[in-house]
This record gives sequence, structure tokens and C-alpha cells, in this order.
Amino acid sequence: MVQLPIDPLKSLFIEKLAHHHLVVEAETGSGKSTRLPLWAAESGKVLVIEPRRIACSSLAEFLAAERNEPVGKSIGYAIRFEAHFDDNTEIIFATPGVALRWLSEGQLTEFKTIIIDEFHERRWDTDLLLALLKDQPSEPHNKQRLVITSATIDSQRLTQYLDAEHLKAEGRNFTVTVEHLAADNRHSPDIRSIENKVSSAIQNFLNNPQDQAKKQGDILVFLPGRKEIALCQSKLKPFSLEFGIDVIPLHASVSDTDRQRALTASQHQRIILATNVAETSLTIPGITLIIDTGLERRTHQRNGRAVLGLHAISRASSEQRKGRAGRIAAGHCIRLYGSAAPLELITPPELHREELTEPMLAAACCGFRLADLAFVDALPEKALLQAHDRLLAMKAINDQGDATEHGKRLYPLPIDALFAHLITAMPDKAATEAMVDLAAALSVSNKPWQKTNSEEVLEQLTQWEKHHCDAMLLVKLLRESTPEFLTVDDERLQEARQISAQIREALSLPQLDVATSVKRDAWLAAVIKAAPELAFVRREKRRQALGNGHSEVTLGRDSRLSDNAEAAVIFDQFSLPGKGVKQTLNLATCTAPIPLSLLIEHDLGEVQVCDSQLVDGQCVTRTQRIYAGRVIDEQTQNSKDTVTTALIVEMIESGQLFEGLADQRRHQIEQWNLFLKLGLLDETSCTRTQPTELTTWLTEQIEALGVESLDDMQLFSNDDFIFDGIPEWEQDEFDERFPRKIYIADLHLTVEYAAAGKLVTVVYQSGSRKQDPQRWELPRWQGWRIKYRKASRVIDIR
Repeated sequence: MVQLPIDPLKSLFIEKLAHHHLVVEAETGSGKSTRLPLWAAESGKVLVIEPRRIACSSLAEFLAAERNEPVGKSIGYAIRFEAHFDDNTEIIFATPGVALRWLSEGQLTEFKTIIIDEFHERRWDTDLLLALLKDQPSEPHNKQRLVITSATIDSQRLTQYLDAEHLKAEGRNFTVTVEHLAADNRHSPDIRSIENKVSSAIQNFLNNPQDQAKKQGDILVFLPGRKEIALCQSKLKPFSLEFGIDVIPLHASVSDTDRQRALTASQHQRIILATNVAETSLTIPGITLIIDTGLERRTHQRNGRAVLGLHAISRASSEQRKGRAGRIAAGHCIRLYGSAAPLELITPPELHREELTEPMLAAACCGFRLADLAFVDALPEKALLQAHDRLLAMKAINDQGDATEHGKRLYPLPIDALFAHLITAMPDKAATEAMVDLAAALSVSNKPWQKTNSEEVLEQLTQWEKHHCDAMLLVKLLRESTPEFLTVDDERLQEARQISAQIREALSLPQLDVATSVKRDAWLAAVIKAAPELAFVRREKRRQALGNGHSEVTLGRDSRLSDNAEAAVIFDQFSLPGKGVKQTLNLATCTAPIPLSLLIEHDLGEVQVCDSQLVDGQCVTRTQRIYAGRVIDEQTQNSKDTVTTALIVEMIESGQLFEGLADQRRHQIEQWNLFLKLGLLDETSCTRTQPTELTTWLTEQIEALGVESLDDMQLFSNDDFIFDGIPEWEQDEFDERFPRKIYIADLHLTVEYAAAGKLVTVVYQSGSRKQDPQRWELPRWQGWRIKYRKASRVIDIR
């Protein structure tokens, strides 16, 4: 077996593991991901948690090959859709999602050691797993050990958090030299013309005379996403012809063929274009050159939403990337940014960057409340409250934060908590199956189909799916054979079908080939009933925008929503950070058109009285239903007899009933509220002790009088509505000290009082006088500051 830098730690690791949790710090390429599981297995069964599926399968395959045995015998793995292990398997590599599900089912107790690898990535599921495992009770004689590993963790803080022992492996097999290509040493990573920068760096490296071993090794390029990988693939095609180099993509969604080409040694020189998936755990043989763009795409919170944005990597990540070279020979790392670029020290934890709905449900299903767990970094209070409210609305947790039976049914489903809720909330089998298939299609990393600008194809698409409904199109794609005119990603479509099959099996539903036909309108009505916040209406002027009263979305380029659709269910959104101080841009990527009548049927929005008038003894009332700032319905009603208290109050306030009463009582109420704020209340002479406002007071009076019709109002006059505020003998004096209206030469002014700060604001209403009011013209207001406001201009009056 090849000697690795971590090997000298073996005896100390085994000795310490018998009595302590361990934090193991070792450079990338030191062998920690392959050696530690084997050492830990000497004392019992081992679970190794790897952040990525591709790392789980690749590490298990590598170690099984080292033992010259098939995967699943003594070394296996478990990822979504795949499980290669049995009861006798000694070491199992698993993703955090699988491990969390096993924990909720009590299946982690069989493991003597649990290793969380590459903890520095700070994924929410690994942070949660660590917090849950740290809090798990265990027998003293059968203590379960935790091992946390990474090349770039804050080891001292984590050691204290776990009350663990710290081990560190020194050195690596080969050195890696670093070169920065930025013109200025403070230049940050930059996405502009990234394919040209990568091509130029590789070209210069291959053409310059230097160590032939480095030139002949493979090249690993770190890029932020699939789009940039595609751009670079196209730009680097000439290298295949000129130098005979294979250009291979590597990201979470690549085919098994490309994955094997990237992870298996080749006789041809290779350029591997990879996302962060290649940053940790994976052993890519033959790499001697790293091209690091210094960029990644990750989520962060903006305006209350988790958005996916382009970010410069942290210094910890830059070291991880550098460490992918220097395993078989001396390596070289070219960074396309300055040596003093202002990078963060470590990548912020995902629990601080994303919504906490899924972590909270996962914790609850494991028997813990997320807010009660001790994390390496404390969780943000606002995100905890938002997650709690959302899960309460879904009935997934109770008021105490414990998982309900409904929540326990949602959690095992391999999809977003909202989709899991919608699936279980459907009223019949047909709607449930449709929701399962849509959720599966929206759970894959990339859209299974691509929209085209071809008018002919769009016409064919409309004939195939006539409702211009993105949701129904995805359901049909999963259930039916793919139309020839549609551009489809077969791998993503197959993955979506696998997810659907898994959920269908878990819920005892028919499989896709015998799926139940669904009535679209009834299905969407059930969705609105279960999650009314998914119903959006178009803005009347900005037709590309839709709102639901809480947020606004803009139609994404791939949405097929018709221009004639005035409302839609928005099943999926993609959030992008706005530039500068602009708001987050939320793109609607999966829509389903619905009629406005469906919103009315589900009583969405608020009904407001526009106006009420007396016409020939009848009260004629016009009401509007308003949803997300738009009128979606309007009604006119005539009433001879019974009218609501609210309508009578409105008619009084508008002067249609008891002319002048509203103005008189409004003044008295404003003065009473000021009287209270100034601390002048004498409970021996006042029957009222609390502030109020006109509408509330009038409502109380009408209800106390027992008014049921407009005819009843003929029995009363203004004198029947007496406000019992400031004692009558004090009212005139108080009005003189604190007037609400002031008339001086050619000026009509109103007065506002801020009692807490003893501030008077005199406000211009009308008048031809250009000169500002003078202090001697105004009431005394001794001890108060005085300001004068005219339009947007505010000045002090001294």
C-alpha cells in the first residue's frame, strides 16, 4: 500500500478514538478520506458521511478495489436511489440526507464510529447531523465516537465544541507552487471573459518551457457552474486537435460515462472542467496543474429569501483547490486573481445562508427542536421564526415545535418540504399522483426540457399541451414518451422518473406507466386550498410581473404562461440577487394558469367597501375584492333594510349621515389622545381612560344603540353621539393651549403634536403668504420644539 502523509497518525488515532471524539486536520491529498475509515473499522462498524453523492460512490469503489472485492461486501455506500451494502458491511459511505433519515429511524446506533468528512463545507445537513449526534445519549460502556475531518477547519473552535481531541497530519507527498495571473495583487476573482482567461492560462502553461512532468500531467479547472463549463468546453476544443487533450466536464449532473472518464486515469492528457464537486474527497488521478478562477455559486440570504449568487471563494476553499494537485508529482496552481484579493477566511455556514424549514423539520422528526440544539455557530433568530411559522402553517409541527404525524409523513419524501406538504394535502389519488410527478420533475438539479424560440416547435408544443401550463407539461413529460420536437435532457428526465417512482412506492401509488389521469382545474384548486400563497395575479401595467400580496415574481424566459392569463399558480421560483441596492429578482420558472374566479372561490384577498350612497331610501354599496394590490372582483348591492355596522360608520365618516358629526368627534378624539399622552388624566373626573380612534368609537356607539337598518338611524341625531373624553370644563382651555388649526395673515395651518419628544409641527395648508410664520404669531407652546413644514421643506421656528 502506498505511504500517505496521514499514515504516521494511525496508532495515535486508534488510541485516542477509544476514549474521545476526534477532530482530524490534514491537508488535501493526505489520505484522510481513505485511511481513517479503515483504521476506525478495527474497533467496529463505521459510517462515513460525505457531502456529495459522487464522493460516496467513488470512495467506496476505490477502497473496495484496494481490497480486491466488490462494492457492498465489506465496504459499501448509500445515496439516493442506490444502496450497496448489507448487514455485514463494515464501512458505509453515505450522504448527509441518508444519514439524517437513518437517525430519525434510530438506525445509527449500530455504528461504533461516525466520521463526518469535509466538514469545512458547512452544509446545513452536516451541521445538523453533528449537533444531533453530539446531543445523542449513549451508554458509557458503548460510547459512539465522532470523527470530524477536513483540510481547512477552524480546528480549535470545533475541538472545544465537541470536547474532543485534536490530531493534525503534517506535510504532503509533493509540493504545489502557486502563481497569480492578475495584473494587480488586490484584483478579486472576475467572471468576465472567463473562458478566454482559462484558455490563455492553459495555452501559456503548455507552450512555456518548464518541467515536462508538470506539462504532461492532467489539468483541473475550477469553474462556478455548468454554464461556464460549457463555455470553456467550446473554447478549449482546439486543444483536443492541437495537443490531443481530452476535455471532460465534471459536476453533480454529469453522466456516469463522463464521471468515470474524469475519475479514472487515462493514457491521454486531460483537461477536467469542474465545479466545487472536485474540491473535496474525490481523488482525480494525474492532476499536476490547477487553474483556479476563484469563483463559485452558492446561496445567501437577501431581502428574506435564499438566492443563488456568484461569489468569490474563501481562502479555505482556495487551499482545498490547490491541494488537488501534488498527489503524484510536484504540482502547480494558477490563480486567476490577485495574491492579496479580499477573500473571506472560511465559507459562511449554509444554516446562515438558507431558509431553515427543512433543517427544522428534520430535527423535529429526530426528536429535537432546532432552536434548542447547540451548533458550532448560533442560528439566526429571524430565520428560526420564519421556519417555525411556515411549518406550523403546513401542520408539520405543533405549537411546541414537535413533529406531527403529518410532518413525519412529509420528512422521508426526498423533496422540498412544501412539495411534500402539497402531496399529502391532495384530496384524491389523481391529484396526489400529479403532485408527486411535478415535485419529482422540479427536484432535479436542472430542468428536464429546454424551451426554443422556433415558432413551429412552439406551435407543436401548444398542440401537445394546450393550456400553456408548465406544470402539466412536466407531468406529461414524466408519463408519456418524449415528443420528437422537444429538446430533452434524458439524464435529468430519468432522474425525475426515479424520484417519482420512489415517492409513488412509499405512498403505495400506481407506477408511472399506469398513472391516473388528472383533471387540471380540480388539481390546481386543491393546490390553492393547501397553499394559497402559491396563487399570483398579474400586475395590470407590468405584465411580466405577478404578485401574491407578500412577494413579486417576474416570468422567467422558459415559462410558457400565456399573455392572456391573468392569474397563475407559481410552483417554482429561482431567486437572483439584485445589483447594488436593488431588490432580489424572483423568476417564476414553473407556472400554471388559472382563472381569477378560482381566487374568488377560495376567498383570497380582501373585500373593501368602495362607497355607499342613499338612493331612494336604499343603501347602494359598491365593494371590490383586492388581491395583491389588484381588483379581481367588483359587486354592487342594494339594501332596503339590514346594513352592516361598518357601512353605517363609513357613511357617517363620509358625511352622508349626521353631517358634521365625524369632523367634530374626530377633533375631540385627537385631543383626548394627546391629553392622555401628556399625562393629564384624572381618573376621578374621567370615565374613559384609554386612547381610541374615530372608526372604533363610532362602531362601539352604533352597536350599543342596536342599529339594524337605515330606518333606525332616523331615530337619532348628532346629540346622541357624545364623546366622553376630556371633561367638558377643561375642553375649551385645552383646545386653546393645543389648537389643531391656526389662521394667521394669509396662512391656513394645521398642527401635529408628538408628545413623546415635545415636538410641534405646523403644516402649511393654504394661503398666498410667501413668508414663513414667525414664532410670535403662534401659540406659546412653552417647552416644545416647533417646526414648520411646507411640501417637502421642513425648518425650525425659533
